[in-house]
Amino acid sequence: MSARAGTLLASAAAVEFLHLAPAAVRLPPVRRTLARRTAGYGTAPGHLALTFDDGPDPRSTPYVLDALDGLGARATFFLLGSMLERAPALGRELVLRGHEVAVHGWHHRPQWYPAPARDLRELRRAGEAVTDLCGVRPLWYRPPYGVLTAGPALAARRLGLRSVLWTAWGRDWTAEATGGSVFATARPGLTAGATLLLHDSDCTSAPDSWRATLAALPLIAAHCRAHALTLGPLRDHAVPSGPCSGTPLPR
Repeated sequence: MSARAGTLLASAAAVEFLHLAPAAVRLPPVRRTLARRTAGYGTAPGHLALTFDDGPDPRSTPYVLDALDGLGARATFFLLGSMLERAPALGRELVLRGHEVAVHGWHHRPQWYPAPARDLRELRRAGEAVTDLCGVRPLWYRPPYGVLTAGPALAARRLGLRSVLWTAWGRDWTAEATGGSVFATARPGLTAGATLLLHDSDCTSAPDSWRATLAALPLIAAHCRAHALTLGPLRDHAVPSGPCSGTPLPR
């Protein structure tokens, strides 16, 4: 290998390393220490943030909404632009029912390789879809699979969105999931200041896996009541939102 080729390979490797470095926030020790805000740790007393990914889905989201109404709980829904485009009325219903809407990207795919222009274009498109179709400006961005690479992270910041992941999950996307298993998996993390990840759609998960999520919600709510925890959206979680919240999305 020539010296020039070696230099080019080293440069490419360095660029890829910098692109992937933010994804380290998924590692539990990093979440708990260096990246608590990005992980979703809040400071509102007794509050647990309830979040859902991958909707809105006409097959499943209405059931989740009815269950939340019955439990008197509100949540933050991270919407895929491609799903919202197909069900805009459901996006508006989320807001009308008192829930918070946020951005999960346009397509559900991790951005493993640097493509800053693409990342900005797709995230802007998703953010504008949420704003135009739901009628409110989103404050939050959660990357698909929780893989926060540099391109989407910088694009989110430029668009005034705060990147946030989660601190607890129920593994509700698997074919084996049940209401009991989702609750048992999530239970150790259901504490004040936590952010819980669930899914209101199976569009990227095992078929009908959302039914396990639905069955787990009463168990999660009962646990929260027993431990004097309030289930609510990220807007009530005392996690700082984006630097440009309250302003129109750049075009």
